[in-house]
Amino acid sequence: MATPRDFKIAPSILSANFARLGEEVDDVLASGADIVHFDVMDNHYVPNLTIGPMVCEALRKHGVTAPIDAHLMVKPVDRLIGDFIDAGASYITFHPEASEHVDRSLQLIRDGGVKSGLVFNPATPLSYLDYVMDKVDMILLMSVNPGFGGQSFLPSTLDKLREARARIDASGRDIRLEIDGGVKVDNIAEIARAGADTFVAGSAIFKARNAEEPNRYDGVLKALRDELASV
Repeated sequence: MATPRDFKIAPSILSANFARLGEEVDDVLASGADIVHFDVMDNHYVPNLTIGPMVCEALRKHGVTAPIDAHLMVKPVDRLIGDFIDAGASYITFHPEASEHVDRSLQLIRDGGVKSGLVFNPATPLSYLDYVMDKVDMILLMSVNPGFGGQSFLPSTLDKLREARARIDASGRDIRLEIDGGVKVDNIAEIARAGADTFVAGSAIFKARNAEEPNRYDGVLKALRDELASV
């Protein structure tokens, strides 16, 4: 189990104000966020259309140096892997159902010098990991069905987190276990106890913006950290 200092908070910019995205990302990082999470949707693999590699590149040019975690909900995935490598992503994760050859797609990410990961929808089995644990730096469990922000956390994900944590511990490898969907102040500690060490939160963070705080997300980031410190 991770210690509190191992926990990483990854705000999803899907819930940010896109008219002032650079400032939003600057603010949330200044408030103590660790990773910038991209929800990349193609209106094909999932029923929504969001952002692409140009936004990643733009944030890098804006001066963002924090890790960028690109979660690709697109099919086919390989072409966009290359584009996000070129755009400056730090992590690239994808859904095994979106790749014809999972091992090859993971290797493509790593060959580009980027950390790789697999994403599991609520009904997707973890057995996809059986033969590729040596190529995975991140396992991302969806605790909602992908496509839209603001959904409620699915409690069945807690057992799946425990199973994924057991697989990681048994492997002896340095693999992060990320959770995405419905993560809030009132459930992040329970999610952490089940094994997660990296937490994607969108609306829970960006809807809590406080213009009165020196850094506008200090309050919600502190509340999330305080909950994690209790684990």
